[in-house]
Amino acid sequence: MDFNVKKLASGAGVFFTRAVQFTEEKLGQAEKTELDSQLENLLARGDTTKNWTERIFRQTEILLQPNPSARIEEFLYEKLDKKVPSRITNGEILGHYMHEAARDFGAGGPYGSTLIKVGECQKRLGGAEREFLQTATLTFLTPLRNFLEGDWRTISRERRLLENRRLDLDACKARLKKAKTAEAKAAATPDFQETRPRNYVLSASAAALWSEEVDKAEHELRVAQVEFDRQKEVTRLLLEGISSTHVNHLRCLHEFVEAQTIYYAQCHRYMQDLQKELGRFPNMFAGNPSVSMGASVTPPSVEDSPGATVDMLKLEDVRAPAAGTRKAKVLYDYDAADTSELSLLADELITVYTVPGMDPDWLMGEKGNQKGKVPVTYLELLS
Repeated sequence: MDFNVKKLASGAGVFFTRAVQFTEEKLGQAEKTELDSQLENLLARGDTTKNWTERIFRQTEILLQPNPSARIEEFLYEKLDKKVPSRITNGEILGHYMHEAARDFGAGGPYGSTLIKVGECQKRLGGAEREFLQTATLTFLTPLRNFLEGDWRTISRERRLLENRRLDLDACKARLKKAKTAEAKAAATPDFQETRPRNYVLSASAAALWSEEVDKAEHELRVAQVEFDRQKEVTRLLLEGISSTHVNHLRCLHEFVEAQTIYYAQCHRYMQDLQKELGRFPNMFAGNPSVSMGASVTPPSVEDSPGATVDMLKLEDVRAPAAGTRKAKVLYDYDAADTSELSLLADELITVYTVPGMDPDWLMGEKGNQKGKVPVTYLELLS
């Protein structure tokens, strides 16, 4: 118990000494040991790295999980060292609702069948999103979190220890300076008057006491200097490791971009496939607004279609008009359903024109020696 009390008293004394030194430095009444420029640059670089890593980490969290309640739930699971449960995505929920709606409206009808197709696509999009979230969290968020909660905490702890060592060093310097001043003053004004020999004895004793105080202060200063230099090197080594952190975060950033690329490519492919499926019978209800939702509508047959005239003609017999041809840019890939259609690749330019009797949602397209019908919804007319 006595030992603990002494230790507590000693710690309180050190804390008080540091507080006095810090206050006097702020008031300009005490000298402060400045760190070398290299270490100052490393400290500034470390602070910048920490601040921006924290901002990027927080914003990436918001990007991956916009719901703050879900983020808090995931945070609690991590702190309790438990596995975060898999959460269904909004796309998967939407796909499920579309399937349920199609069942009530009638899966055999055009609206119900389309709901099923779109719902399946939404589920695939949701599954791709979930995979992306898992990959991005593992390859990007986790390394950033490990730096902030691991490496940076160690650096911060050593920096605080370095600051304490500096305060101790400067306090020792101030104590030594005061002791030397008092020693010089005592040595410069001894009382040699024979009528007052007692004062001379007291003055000589004071000089000896101050000399001992100077020796003690010099010893404490040497110890404080060694501890300060040692702690400065430890802090320097940790801060120089920030360069390795940047290399690691650069690798993680590349992996994050790759995960995003794969995710958006999957989404684009799913939507292209869906658009191709829905583009087989474009604008089915354009000419029949009286069709009610859920009613069974038979898709137009080739014989009843306005484009039947073109189908009955041989493509070799179709000629581009002397005037009226236009250039068009292909927006999406399109696979021809039969020999009368023309397969397309995104971003290529083709020549298009109308043929009498053709469905207005289709145009005749030509590229090189190839010719065939193309859907208008896949084109951007340029001229």
